Amino acid sequence: MSESPSRPLIAMTSDLMIRKDRPTAYLTMTYAQSVLDAGGMPVILPPSPGDVSDLIERFDGFMLTGGDDPRTEPFGHPTHEAAVPVLEDRQRFETQLIGELDKHPEIPVLGICLGMQMLALCRGGVLNQHLPETHETHAIHWDHEHEIISTHPELIASGTAWSGHRQAISEPGDLRVLAHAPDGVIEAVDDPNRKFTLGIQWHPERTADRELGQGLFDRLVQAAK
Repeated sequence: MSESPSRPLIAMTSDLMIRKDRPTAYLTMTYAQSVLDAGGMPVILPPSPGDVSDLIERFDGFMLTGGDDPRTEPFGHPTHEAAVPVLEDRQRFETQLIGELDKHPEIPVLGICLGMQMLALCRGGVLNQHLPETHETHAIHWDHEHEIISTHPELIASGTAWSGHRQAISEPGDLRVLAHAPDGVIEAVDDPNRKFTLGIQWHPERTADRELGQGLFDRLVQAAK
């Protein structure tokens, strides 16, 4: 009897909080369940800055998950006073990880919400750090479903997705824009020079639309096989 193929290992970045005076890594289980449902094996990465090069060969794909806001001083801009910054170790770890992944275009990467923003910042992009200052429609992006309008339907579908963010990419750097919200907020980017690198501003693990939800995890795992 032939053995069933093993599940691709998908490394997922975790969030970091201070719990009882101790740094604590955690991740919402919907990310892991979505990877399992797609046929992958989820592995949670603690945000431990250091030599990340050893991680690359151990996993078949990477997911940069959501979270609070990045500090933008490392990317040449002051952090907005309304931002809720992630802890420094998480940002440093993910910056190092993205830098290492850039050397390996064959490795699939999915960036979700903060993950998409970090991809853009590391590629020379710029953030709109406070949508309420620039968009009267900012409320549709916070704990709401809204329309996604694709400009590359062969790569990303149009549909309805769930979002929860007060920041967004204003300039994508060297990434390609694939979709917008009705108010012009950039919703999806990719890198056509890599096997599979996709950044999305919404949360697919909370999106009912198949193509914009579970289907994106399916694509990540398929690319990782």
